[in-house]
Amino acid sequence: KRATNDELKAAYRRLCMLYHPDKHRDPDLKRQAEQLFNLVHEAYEVLSDPQSRAIYDIYGKRGLDVEGWEVVERKRTPTEIREEYERLQSEREERRLQQRTNPKGTISVGIDATDLFDHYEEEYEDMEGGGVPHVEINKMHISQSIEAPLTTRDTAILSGSLSTHNGTGGGTINLALRRVTSAKGWGEVCSALTGTFINTLFMTAQCGLQVSSRGIRPGFTTVLARHLDKNTMGYLQWKWGVQSSMNTSIVRDTKSSHFTCAMQLGIPHTFLMMSYQYKFQDDDQTKIKGSVKSGFFGTVIEYGAERKISRHSVLGATVSVGVPQGVSLKIKLNRASQTYFFPIHLTDQLLPSAVFYATVGPLVFYLAIQRLVIRPYVQAQKEQDLEKQRESSASNIAKKKQEAESAVLLMQESVRRIIEAEESKMGLIILNAWYGKFVTDNSKRHERAKVIDVTVPLQCLVKDSKLILTEASKSGLPGFYEPCVGEEKSLKVLYQFRGVMHQVLSGDTEPLRIPKQCSKINRHKIGI
Repeated sequence: KRATNDELKAAYRRLCMLYHPDKHRDPDLKRQAEQLFNLVHEAYEVLSDPQSRAIYDIYGKRGLDVEGWEVVERKRTPTEIREEYERLQSEREERRLQQRTNPKGTISVGIDATDLFDHYEEEYEDMEGGGVPHVEINKMHISQSIEAPLTTRDTAILSGSLSTHNGTGGGTINLALRRVTSAKGWGEVCSALTGTFINTLFMTAQCGLQVSSRGIRPGFTTVLARHLDKNTMGYLQWKWGVQSSMNTSIVRDTKSSHFTCAMQLGIPHTFLMMSYQYKFQDDDQTKIKGSVKSGFFGTVIEYGAERKISRHSVLGATVSVGVPQGVSLKIKLNRASQTYFFPIHLTDQLLPSAVFYATVGPLVFYLAIQRLVIRPYVQAQKEQDLEKQRESSASNIAKKKQEAESAVLLMQESVRRIIEAEESKMGLIILNAWYGKFVTDNSKRHERAKVIDVTVPLQCLVKDSKLILTEASKSGLPGFYEPCVGEEKSLKVLYQFRGVMHQVLSGDTEPLRIPKQCSKINRHKIGI
């Protein structure tokens, strides 16, 4: 991207000399040279025009194909081009919004398993079926909401919920219209929610009416939040109505941890709570968390973990031990925009056996499911996605392969001259070069290496005994193509400089500059 116009012209002239049809007498080579020459000319037309180059540098080739560019005035600055592109993208995004509903939902199933640990009177065992512990579902809650964007500023929201507990239940349905008034606020009809931003300060206020058999009860909630530093937020909440309270909390969220400290004074709950969550820096986004909550209701200690089990699913389990609440196990599964929550009440007492099974049981179950179900499923899904990617890009890859093979044939004469010039001054000579997927792990010896020979294209890029590759995928270099779609690739080069053998291994998008003194090796046979 930092290439000057003179450098572009020099590269254009060099490729024109390499691919010019008049330099080849063979009809097949002449035809192949003409195709590549046209591609080079098309690329130079884009990069030599300031407006087209600005579009390409910012958005790549897709920016040149955006619907609506044909009406854009040609003489514009890069800033104006960026603004115009964002405007066109905004229009396309607005059209896509009309087709989105953003469904979200939560399903919570409460399970009473106290019969597993809390024993009843002895005569209970004499009753029919009394020897079998009784586990039952004592409560359930289902909520669902959908959003229908009307415009980029207006959204209609329809939500509802159903709840049942020990044989009694109820439900609600809500319809709201939200409008974003500016970057600093919004309004929502029905719940009368408003919000404002002032630098690092955020405030919301919400009022509502609860209609029941006891009459109409008004309620009001306001939240004031402020950034204390880059990773820390302070919150102050005041709630008035059926349950009045004042809550203050400090939340610190970093890349590796999440800490919360909160204190609430209110009716009926007054408590002090502290929680800490450690985030592992792995692909599965593993988190381990623990918290202590103490108040007029008693004391509760919670600990648990959550982990990503597939591309769109996160599984978590939390053990809650408290007085007088007893022992509970809470299992949560987030699947895309849906949340499934299973609180299981194990015992009303602090029994070591209940704590042990609540802790070890989910861990053993997860390890078994991970090995028998999740891992095979994720691997199969990965292979399926990779196969789809290969199929969708098969025709394009075949075309690129043909172009690369044609380019290699057309490079032969130029490479011969470059090698003669480099040999005369003991310069840089590429002995062998491979590009693709290499198998170096002994545990993966059954896998087949997928590499292509790129010795000729690399030698053609040598100039003044130097080879310089920029920070970009090497599959786009002349004479290269994609050997293994969706897999990690590298470039291995065996070269000679000043009569000394060298070897270097470079990642697909890593910059490369040779010769390198550190890449010197002893004379021996190098294998893939």
